[in-house]
Amino acid sequence: MTYSDTEHAAEAGADDPPYAHGSPVVPRVVDVDGIPLSALVCEAPRPRAVIVALHGGGTTSTYFDCPGHPRLSLLRTGAALGITVVALDRPGYGASADYAAKVTDTARRVDLGHAAVEGLLAGRSRGTGVFLMAHSAGCELAVRMAADERGQDYLGLAIGGFGRALDAHAKQVLDRTDEEAGGDARPARGRRAVLWGPSRLYAPDVYRGAAISSPSPPYETEDRPCKTEYPELAARLRIPVHISLGDHETVWRSGPAALPEIASLFTASPRVSVNEQAESGHNLSLGLAALAYHLKVLSFVEECVVRREQGRTR
Repeated sequence: MTYSDTEHAAEAGADDPPYAHGSPVVPRVVDVDGIPLSALVCEAPRPRAVIVALHGGGTTSTYFDCPGHPRLSLLRTGAALGITVVALDRPGYGASADYAAKVTDTARRVDLGHAAVEGLLAGRSRGTGVFLMAHSAGCELAVRMAADERGQDYLGLAIGGFGRALDAHAKQVLDRTDEEAGGDARPARGRRAVLWGPSRLYAPDVYRGAAISSPSPPYETEDRPCKTEYPELAARLRIPVHISLGDHETVWRSGPAALPEIASLFTASPRVSVNEQAESGHNLSLGLAALAYHLKVLSFVEECVVRREQGRTR
């Protein structure tokens, strides 16, 4: 594959927190064989590691840099703690939205994901290595990338807002509103309640969702990430895995038994850590408890860094 890269510095907002160390969130685009793939990047001066974060359905990389609420931003918090964060717009989103017809093939999306990571990090420090993080529908691509031989060297994987089976009520609502909306990114009232959880868990302007909404590419509505091959893919991973569900998760089957059920799929992983995130709905990185969630993931990343520095592979 061939790629080229462009970037445009974004000015820090007046309400940026002091712990951001002046690191700006920078929109970047890497061209992979004629397909532009966009990302938001916040670089630490001397990174311990790099997190590549993959958003869920119906949104973009902005999910990880909550508009108007820098305290809730994974990008800014990560950079403040010495971790560079690359929030990638998955194929069919962001700059590649107009190329959706060229990314319908699953293997092609995995190739594009790996190539985008390489292009965006070319010539930049990765510290100890690259760690994958994903939310909801983005977990499908993340697990495929980590299960691929090119993903064997990742430091680890964190998945959030993703389960083995959809909640029965959620499936009924999502199936009905998919047919009614015809791919419209704006969720109907019942759909919003399912995709977000209780509104009290979010700032009012965030819960309205307009700032982070995006149309989903056709392949996503036709190919939900709870496919039958998921257990086989999960069993290939030989890296540490961190799994999170909100205590008010409304999309996936949740509760005390859900996290161990998901964790049991990663049979070859040297370590699987589970987290039921308090005061959180489905959108873990947008809720009022997002900072608490991000700190837990960042702590896990640091543990993976120490593990790699000690030369441990199992």
